[in-house]
Amino acid sequence: SENWKRPEAELDFLMDLLTRYLIDERQRLIENNLRVRIIGQRSGLPSKVLDEIDRTLQVCQTHSGMTLCLAINYGSRAELVGAIRNIASKVQQGELLADQIDEALVSSQLTTSGLPDPDLLIRTSGEMRISNFLLWQISYSEFWVTPTLWPDFDRGDLLEAIRQYANRDRRFGGLKPAGSS
Repeated sequence: SENWKRPEAELDFLMDLLTRYLIDERQRLIENNLRVRIIGQRSGLPSKVLDEIDRTLQVCQTHSGMTLCLAINYGSRAELVGAIRNIASKVQQGELLADQIDEALVSSQLTTSGLPDPDLLIRTSGEMRISNFLLWQISYSEFWVTPTLWPDFDRGDLLEAIRQYANRDRRFGGLKPAGSS
């Protein structure tokens, strides 16, 4: 993704942070029966990161609880291009007619297939952009922006995001009813 354009020292720090997270949290993932799903490209990731991803996926592969989805080396435009290529190939091979292409089919070709679209997108670092993240999936997500940087984001930040989200009126593209405030 575009994050590879960052300074090398920052990339090294982030890869080390990810590796430590996977190691440090693995037992908690096991204890809580969490499934783990990785979206993004494996290519370009350091071998130490790939090794810890594989170990984590291995120990969580039979879990049936909630799903922790980690976007690593992920770019939504690349994901969409891959989905479009898959669909185009099926049309070209005669497995699919063009008029059979709908939102459900596109969603089924994304790396998040089988997962619900996010209800809440938490944007750390105070940045007011989506940064090529889940472009298809966040069409009706609520956004919460915090100046806190991702490595410093803690339970208190999460609870505040959830508190504010719980007080929102989700309209999924619709308008507020006339006379409502």
